[in-house]
Amino acid sequence: MALPRAKEQENYTYADYCTWDDGERWELIDGVAYAMSPAPSWVHQDISAAFVELIREFLRDKPCKVFHAPFDVRLNADAGDDTVVQPDIVVICDRSKLSGTGCKGAPDMVIEILSPSTARHDRIRKLNEYRRAGVREYWIVDPDTKTVSVHILENGRYYVANYSDEDTVDVTVLNGCAIDLAEVFSEI
Repeated sequence: MALPRAKEQENYTYADYCTWDDGERWELIDGVAYAMSPAPSWVHQDISAAFVELIREFLRDKPCKVFHAPFDVRLNADAGDDTVVQPDIVVICDRSKLSGTGCKGAPDMVIEILSPSTARHDRIRKLNEYRRAGVREYWIVDPDTKTVSVHILENGRYYVANYSDEDTVDVTVLNGCAIDLAEVFSEI
């Protein structure tokens, strides 16, 4: 599986990113622009909606917020501002990070739902960027196998645990929140 195609030039910044109006969606990682795939499948959208609904319900009357794509996450906004990603779902507990169309800095939690065109990008490149930026919890959801890999950041390193659609998973960054994966995958 090939990585998403990149724009010709390197060393783009968020300022450059904001000027692009070519009818395509892009992510910017270390100054390199990567084209995002077209609209996700209905399965991807269904899984995303299920996660957002469950997390939003848990967060009712709590300070953290959940957002879904498109939502710009500027992982290094204060140092270079050359990495802008659009995760499928983010949870942000520090509202001072909210800005304009997204977030400045690392969200507390990111969920990426794999698609054939982005799986490698999400599992390798973005995983490393999230770790480096300090995303405390990163979930990689595989619709084909109905599994979730949960990466928890400790001492600058991700520790991973894998779950299936038969499991209920505690959200580490949201004390008391548990996601029943059978509910997430029930419609696919």
